[in-house]
Amino acid sequence: MKIEGSVALVTGANRGIGKAFADELLARGATKVYAAVRDVATITDPRLTPVALDVTDPAAVAAAAAEFADVSIVVNNAGVAGANFPLSASLDVARSELEVNYFGLISMTRAFAPVVAANGGGAFVNMLSVASWAAYPVAATYGASKAAAWSYTNAARQQLKTQGTEVVAVHVGPVDTDMQAGFDVPKTPPTDVARSALDALEAGRPEAVVDEMSRNVKSTLHDDQALLYPAIEAQFAGQLGD
Repeated sequence: MKIEGSVALVTGANRGIGKAFADELLARGATKVYAAVRDVATITDPRLTPVALDVTDPAAVAAAAAEFADVSIVVNNAGVAGANFPLSASLDVARSELEVNYFGLISMTRAFAPVVAANGGGAFVNMLSVASWAAYPVAATYGASKAAAWSYTNAARQQLKTQGTEVVAVHVGPVDTDMQAGFDVPKTPPTDVARSALDALEAGRPEAVVDEMSRNVKSTLHDDQALLYPAIEAQFAGQLGD
């Protein structure tokens, strides 16, 4: 679909990838971008329309869909992550990740599907992760939440297609955001993520695989136990030895 002339809503739009999405949508001609965040005071860009929204509150999500009935593109970007090893995983952290990264995605999709359909079909752009495909011990429960979101995204794409709505899944490794600040690894700029995702949307592609890490991981999924996990296990063993 064409972004020019559209109305978009971006969750988690106050910083990082969400802010990059909002900027890129405006640069491509979106006539209005709703910046959906928990604290509207964090939205200072006058080009954006602040919206107070907690994606973990289904009633609030439903109310937002009823109020903002002109939306044709929804960018499901809101996300949380914690360092949670499998055998010492905090259930509170795991529940928080599921509430935002998975259940929040379901609430947003269910509530806004009729809205985008009424506005010509529209699209959902779902911010996922390379962790949707590869399980890293340091992010065990985060990866589980993103894997669930990936599965739901693929299922929702099939049903939403029947109403003319596109769905783009966005996969990327470490991104230069506050969430990744503590990791000393190569990181993709948030602007690159937004551009790649919206390029995929405008080209009608179901998926944006943003960086080389994600492309490499995806290429191993047909035999992940032989091609993917030995390297992850070796990396983890090296971290334990540090």
